[in-house]
Amino acid sequence: YSPYPYLKMKFTAFITSLFFVGSSAFAPGATVRSSTALNAEKGASSRMEFLQQSAAAVAAATLTVLPGQAEAAKYGGFGAGSPEVVDPKDAIVDEEILKSDAVQNALSGVRGFKTAAVDMKATLASDSQADIGPTIRSALDFSKVRTDLNAINAALDEDTQRGTDRIVRAILQDITELEVTQKQKPGVARSETRLGNVNKKLDKLEKSFDDYLAFAK
Repeated sequence: YSPYPYLKMKFTAFITSLFFVGSSAFAPGATVRSSTALNAEKGASSRMEFLQQSAAAVAAATLTVLPGQAEAAKYGGFGAGSPEVVDPKDAIVDEEILKSDAVQNALSGVRGFKTAAVDMKATLASDSQADIGPTIRSALDFSKVRTDLNAINAALDEDTQRGTDRIVRAILQDITELEVTQKQKPGVARSETRLGNVNKKLDKLEKSFDDYLAFAK
């Protein structure tokens, strides 16, 4: 006889729930995987919607305790640091699609996005209090970035796309977070810490665009 029958029942129920959650995490078909980042996020029409979807994906991955998924938007580098992101020199590219007007225009667009990131860093270097929000919204238009990255992805084989999808997710999330990070309350100066965070986001975007372009060279 237990003096705490209710607590015992609650504890048993908790252990049982853990068993089923753990089992489902390793069941066939339970692996968390996206076919393409852009198809997964095609319903997101705004930066805020994308950020909400990213947060939901991270929460779901954390609950299923799958290694690496909680940091889905961070792809690290090529090779061992991020197995899904193949080295660009090993990528299989459809040369005919790559030479198409659609892909060539998209490549020009992505080069422009990289230049915009560099220019914004230069703006902040000359004026640490500059409001770069309008530039982010115009030069890094969310739907335009997504469309151009998607066009380039079409020239890559499926295995390569599994890696470039991670770069795409990182870029889209970083654009969203950059706009939030750079905002200042009226009358409040941007601190050195916040300035540093904004520059880190811009550095990361510049590198991500470079990494993505490497697959189309």
